[in-house]
Amino acid sequence: MSLDDESPVNSSSSDDFAAFLDAELDSTSDTNPQQEEEKQESDDDDAEDNDDEINAVIERTKRRKISVVDDTEEPNGSTSHIVQTKVTETSVKVDICIHPGFIGGMCIKCGEKTDDDTQSSVAFGYIHKDLRLANDEIARLRDRDLKNLLRHKKLYLVLDLDHTLLNSTRFSDLAQDEGYLLDPNDPMRDALKGSLFKLPFMNMVTKLRPFVHTFLKEASNYFEMYIYTMGERAYALEMANLLDPGRVYFDSKVIAQGDCTQTHQKGLDVVLGQENAVLILDDTEQVWSKHKDNLISMERYHFFASSCKQFGYKSKSLSELRSDESDTDGALATVLKVLKRVHNMFYDSELGENFAGRDARQMLRAVRSEVLKGCKIVFSRVFPTKFQAENHHLWMLAERLGATCSTEVDSSVTHVISTDIGTEKSRWAIQENKFLVEPRWLEAANFLWQRLPEESFPVKDVKVNH
Repeated sequence: MSLDDESPVNSSSSDDFAAFLDAELDSTSDTNPQQEEEKQESDDDDAEDNDDEINAVIERTKRRKISVVDDTEEPNGSTSHIVQTKVTETSVKVDICIHPGFIGGMCIKCGEKTDDDTQSSVAFGYIHKDLRLANDEIARLRDRDLKNLLRHKKLYLVLDLDHTLLNSTRFSDLAQDEGYLLDPNDPMRDALKGSLFKLPFMNMVTKLRPFVHTFLKEASNYFEMYIYTMGERAYALEMANLLDPGRVYFDSKVIAQGDCTQTHQKGLDVVLGQENAVLILDDTEQVWSKHKDNLISMERYHFFASSCKQFGYKSKSLSELRSDESDTDGALATVLKVLKRVHNMFYDSELGENFAGRDARQMLRAVRSEVLKGCKIVFSRVFPTKFQAENHHLWMLAERLGATCSTEVDSSVTHVISTDIGTEKSRWAIQENKFLVEPRWLEAANFLWQRLPEESFPVKDVKVNH
């Protein structure tokens, strides 16, 4: 969707533009029913001065109102239409308009200009430059779009870019063992064809995550999708072009850093979708502080060495190892199954046909709580001394995955999660034949949505230097 080819000053009236904007906002969803064709006249197409064009809109609106009165026939041949015309001209200024939105400080409905259009409105610059929508208008659009979405049995899916769908690095940050990526004669280049892109004009190289094209194609059958990144718009649009060159999945639904309403935070306030129908994929939980119930945390995709270095990993990257994630068992393939399951639960016909009363967040919570159902966990030397255990993110994660947590061991405990095999609780687990695992077991269950073999996550003996 793009409104760049039209503006309120190029429509035959501001009312026409309001209808046009309404239709364009509809086009953010390919599930919208076929819209009726609207005829629009074009005036002042060649006008270059913005103020003159805005004034022209107001004048055209005024003339339309006057012409209605002129054509009204008065009883007994009254000529009072002259007086009525003056009244109508005045009424143009006092007609109440709720101002559903503004472009460049001008109301998209009545054409009135204002010096402050930021009150009780949100910027939607990714839909149209300088567009702001009032809160009531946002609510109206969300309600209407949700009805269309439910009719076509879809949900919304908001997708992060970096470390979720792809990984990028600057040419200058490539490690010595990654030089083969730029060598056209290296045999590995064939294996990476279609997923590795050199972008000289951006001085970077981008690697798409395995399975991403299949993921987007299948997910589009169940979701209306947005890209939402903390990167700059130019970068976001270029990445969107790599992921969706045919503009089939996202079109203009690409939200970048400049669209965020809070510093260092992402929010659904700039997404034209009801929160109860939105799911989010992102590798960074902290940026979604207000929408954690919508979030599915993704295991970070570290293809390049610079990515590992950025997050403090000392191991070699996938590219340095000349390896990659599994196409069929990797992160995107795994999470696609989860998304489909949540979607199927949301539209379960056995629950009735009142889809509007359902909440995808509840379905997501239910699916997540089955991962470690039946496990009772005690932590040992995982939390800092005197830290309130219930407030630690691993404790809360275990509970979200369906486990029960305790600070004391007893016969009902199934797992001890520890960082040291020598602790009292660790020794108890060994003696009582309980599972003793390191914290990565819990984190892996969160990313892979299943209870993994405990023997793959043994606790190491910590050597103490005296």
